[in-house]
Amino acid sequence: MRFPSRRQGYFLIAAACAGAMGAALYLQHVQGLEPCPLCIFQRVGVIMVGLLALLAALLNPARGAAKVADGLIVLAALAGGSVSLRQLWLQSLPADQVPSCGPGLEYMLGAFPLHDVVVNVFKGSGECAVVDWTFLGMALPFWVLMFFIAVIAFVLLQMRRLR
Repeated sequence: MRFPSRRQGYFLIAAACAGAMGAALYLQHVQGLEPCPLCIFQRVGVIMVGLLALLAALLNPARGAAKVADGLIVLAALAGGSVSLRQLWLQSLPADQVPSCGPGLEYMLGAFPLHDVVVNVFKGSGECAVVDWTFLGMALPFWVLMFFIAVIAFVLLQMRRLR
C-alpha cells in the first residue's frame, strides 16, 4: 500500500472532516440528538481542521509552508480534542457534582459578550454531562477525540515520511 502524497493527504483529512460533520448532522437531524455547547465547539474544531486541510490541499504548499499548514492542522485538532476531553470529564462526574444546566448557546450569544460566552461554554453544564448516544460502550465525545487523535497521527506520519 502506498502512502498518499502530501496534497492527497490534505484532501483525505478534509474528506474525513466532511464525513464527520455529515455524521454529526445525521445524528442531530435524523436521530434527534441536540448538540450541547461543547458539542458545537467540537464541531467547530472539526470544521477548522477540514478547512485548513482543504486550503492546504488547494494551495499545495512547498516544504516550509507545508510545515506551517501541518502545524495549524495539528493545533486545530488539539483544540478540538481538548474540548472532547473536557466533555468526557464532565460526563465522568458523579451526578451530584455535575454543574447545573445554564441558558442555551443561542441565548448566550445574543445576550452576552463573546468572551463571556466562550468562558461559560468551556465550564460546561449539566446538558454537556448527559450521555445520550454510545457506540461500543463509548460516548460521542470519545469518538470525536479519537478522530482528532487520528488526524494528528496522520499529519505527524505524513510529516515524518516526507521529511
